[in-house]
Amino acid sequence: MVQQTDQRSALVVDDEPGHRMLVRAVLEDAGWRVTDAASGEAALAMLDRAQPHVALVDMKMPGMDGLTLMRELHARMPLLPVVLLTAFGSVGSAVEAMKQGAFDYLTKPADNEELSAVLEKSYEYRRLLEENARLRSELQGGATEAMVGASPSIVRVRELIEQAGPSEATVLILGESGTGKELVADGLHRASPRARKPLIKVNCAALPADLLESELFGYVKGAFTGAVKDKPGRFQLAHGGTLFLDEIGDMPASLQAKLLRALQEKIVEPLGSVKPVETDVRILAATNRDLRTDVASGRFREDLFYRLAVLEIQIPPLRDRTGDLPLLAGHLLRKLGTKNHKEIRAIAPAFVEALTHYNWPGNVRELENVLERALILARSDTLGPELLPPQIAGLVSGGASAPGEARQGVDLSAGLPGAVEDAEREALRLALDASGGHREKTADALGISRRTLQYKLKKYGLTRR
Repeated sequence: MVQQTDQRSALVVDDEPGHRMLVRAVLEDAGWRVTDAASGEAALAMLDRAQPHVALVDMKMPGMDGLTLMRELHARMPLLPVVLLTAFGSVGSAVEAMKQGAFDYLTKPADNEELSAVLEKSYEYRRLLEENARLRSELQGGATEAMVGASPSIVRVRELIEQAGPSEATVLILGESGTGKELVADGLHRASPRARKPLIKVNCAALPADLLESELFGYVKGAFTGAVKDKPGRFQLAHGGTLFLDEIGDMPASLQAKLLRALQEKIVEPLGSVKPVETDVRILAATNRDLRTDVASGRFREDLFYRLAVLEIQIPPLRDRTGDLPLLAGHLLRKLGTKNHKEIRAIAPAFVEALTHYNWPGNVRELENVLERALILARSDTLGPELLPPQIAGLVSGGASAPGEARQGVDLSAGLPGAVEDAEREALRLALDASGGHREKTADALGISRRTLQYKLKKYGLTRR
């Protein structure tokens, strides 16, 4: 039997005992844990104990009505989806209530299958909201793995996220596997006005064509064998938020036309339905493929490509920004140390040297695996080259440093923001020296605007050159 803590939990609030008992029976048969109350005041009193995933609330009740209770519930549990129960003649007021934050409404007496379907949908929505909240909590306020560094290419990626995030433009994120395309999508969503709404992710390469279609667009009951109830697609779940289509280059040709229509007309048609569903989503897409080559060969639709690539963000491979490795390694080791309950205070210079000579075919993802291995095997709080895999440890040499490659050890006792600023200041100084102090050439070399350059020069006290 499922543990109570793992069960979906519903709070049912209705002043009619008969209807309340009927709803409880239907939901318990479907595997829900149900807490019921005869009034809004009673529901609020038991809220901390019930900890519901969803709430089903009658609109018309003596004392506190359904709308007032909904506002109180949202004040105490902002992520709680509230489904309203209303008499047939009050549907207009229920629709208005949805504009005030209700997830959905049902007319009384609710059909059993419809009741179960709506609560399942609200539960899925709650789960996605919680996942988004978790991701925002982990990533807010600082650089992510893909964007730690002071190299011109990664500074440009951060600037593009800041510029493109607040817009509604579709963005195509390009880069090799392991460079952090999903993290860039997270950053774009967090920087947008849609940040409080869901960010829904779909890996287009992970599902066969028929399953991918039903995942994207949903289906209605009876659409195919096994479709025993309506299921909303990812477009519907992302309504008001962002839909991230990862590995878009692997989408089957048969689905590209349907996706194009969804982007152009902002509607989808669930499988088995002839009724279009309006959608309001921002699309972000990513691929490690050369889509222009795929367009030329006919493998990818040209019109879909231009619809997706309103703005392109190219993430550099790790081998092209080895000067960022000391900062990136320090950032990842702090995260991995927390995960593995182990603290690393320093990295030996030879360890850093080996990292900067390696080609990193797996990019940041491979670096993280290498660092976690070293951390686990370390017998002290300092990482030496003997902890690296043979193919990397053997690259330590006494030769001169290549331009832009760091050879110093990394002191992890300093905070990441300060270390990033030190590296950024040094990158600005080197770029100014290389251009002979010419501001416009310096800005072009760093891939930033002259206004941004002026701000950073003033920030770091480099204006008197």
